[in-house]
Amino acid sequence: MIETLEIANPDKTFIKVIGVGGGGGNAVSYMYKAGVEGVDFILMNTDKAALKRSVVPKRILLGKTGLGAGSDPRIGRAAMLNVEENVRQLLSEDTEMVFVTATLGGGTGTGGAPVVARVAKELGILTIGVVTTPFSYEGPIRKAIAEEGVREMRKYVDSLVIISNDRLSSKDRNPLAGPMKLSSSFAASDSILATAAQCISDMVTQSGYVNVDMNDVRTVMTNSGDAVIGSSEASGEYRAMQAMREALTSPLLV
Repeated sequence: MIETLEIANPDKTFIKVIGVGGGGGNAVSYMYKAGVEGVDFILMNTDKAALKRSVVPKRILLGKTGLGAGSDPRIGRAAMLNVEENVRQLLSEDTEMVFVTATLGGGTGTGGAPVVARVAKELGILTIGVVTTPFSYEGPIRKAIAEEGVREMRKYVDSLVIISNDRLSSKDRNPLAGPMKLSSSFAASDSILATAAQCISDMVTQSGYVNVDMNDVRTVMTNSGDAVIGSSEASGEYRAMQAMREALTSPLLV
């Protein structure tokens, strides 16, 4: 059986953003608080306390204990497999595109996110994975778990964005700025996911000089493999050039 917590009934959208595990849930919560429009947010976690702390209306508890997966991907995978049909039903409801986000190296995200991606792919949904990899100081075991998670995600997603926490926090991103604080690294990776989802949602839901529909997005991103994202904002007389330069020098593009 699947336990749901405070399930709301938001307006139907065709883009879903699913956060699996603690890190994925934090990213989705960031997007929700930022007011990203045109998408449906869903959290899935084995940690009941973490779900209760989130402001995202739609939350799904995985497993029976509610105590987390203990950094064991096998537990995360088993918990997600136990609700696979529920996930399938959830994704079958007016879904054209899904972002599956997780922090790899732990249990729930590493084990559960590939299951969600597989179900989405089987339903013919354009599936984008956005995952983070551990800091080097977290040790070789967590790194190995994350690498296996990347391999599993690649089997099922159309495009995979891999965000390296080490690269985001490195002084190489801006030698004058110095190393990025831990909290800033997490905020940066959350912002990248929010930017990606918002940009794609805006492209297909808002009118402009050049209109893009869902089929255009599907043509570009279906079975495209690993992807990178660079984004920036600027103001002033040369804002377009400045924003372009900063986006092209993003540490994620190196």
